[in-house]
Amino acid sequence: MWIPITLAAATFQILRTSRQHELRSVLSTAAAGFVRYAYGVPLAVLLSLLLFAALGRDLPEIPTRFWPQILAGAVAQIIATVALLRAFKLRDFAVGTVYSKSEVLIVAALALVGLGIPLEPLGWVGAVLVTAGVAWLASNGSLISLVKRAGDPAALMGLLAGAGFAGAAIGIGAASRSLTGAPSFDRAVLTLTILLVFQTTINATWFLATDRREIVRTVAAWRPAIWVGVFSLFGSIGWAWAFTLESAAKVRTLGQVELVLAFAIAHITLGERHSRGDYLASATVLAGVVIVTVFG
Repeated sequence: MWIPITLAAATFQILRTSRQHELRSVLSTAAAGFVRYAYGVPLAVLLSLLLFAALGRDLPEIPTRFWPQILAGAVAQIIATVALLRAFKLRDFAVGTVYSKSEVLIVAALALVGLGIPLEPLGWVGAVLVTAGVAWLASNGSLISLVKRAGDPAALMGLLAGAGFAGAAIGIGAASRSLTGAPSFDRAVLTLTILLVFQTTINATWFLATDRREIVRTVAAWRPAIWVGVFSLFGSIGWAWAFTLESAAKVRTLGQVELVLAFAIAHITLGERHSRGDYLASATVLAGVVIVTVFG
């Protein structure tokens, strides 16, 4: 079940990113990142109230270790989101994207060291293939030039984003799996709701202390922002649900198929045409995904 759930989460993430891109012209980098939490948390709370209050489903049992794990995941995701948007703002989308996709290997390493959940040997091969294929796609075939620019600010922000997203995946996954006494979907919804409450509170407190006008601008941009919240909610539920069912390393590796989906959507809906190298890179990503999914 985790495979279709992860694919759905990746699709919603593409839709959210496309909407979030519009906001970068009217909001600061930090505020554009804040939107996904501020507009997602009311929807998540409503969903939790519907599930646990209106429908009367039992709340999952929350162990003590849940709280530091979800808090760590929340902070890591905030840092990662701001770092990635910052990388894009530095006017080098390719460099930022490529280095942020180091997340796949970092997640696998953290899962091994921190949780004792290793990939199988073939799984590591698949993770490397996915990382290489995504880098190839995002760099338009200029991998050598990207490596030479490893010290660029965009690359450093991309690496920070990759590490942050990896830490978030591990923290959220561990927190969700620690819950007991409820179905996997219910555990995912509760995990997501608490995550978004933490993230919204942390971000709002930061803006209140530094620049309150950021909150006003975020509210004023509600028309495009509300869709970011909707797509973010559906995508985040998918990720949290998948993390509950399978290891973060496998989930995040399969999730990289989002870039291939983006190319396919552009080809079908926008009539874009791509080079042979793009198709070979896509095939590399898909091969790595299959290896990790089946043999990882």
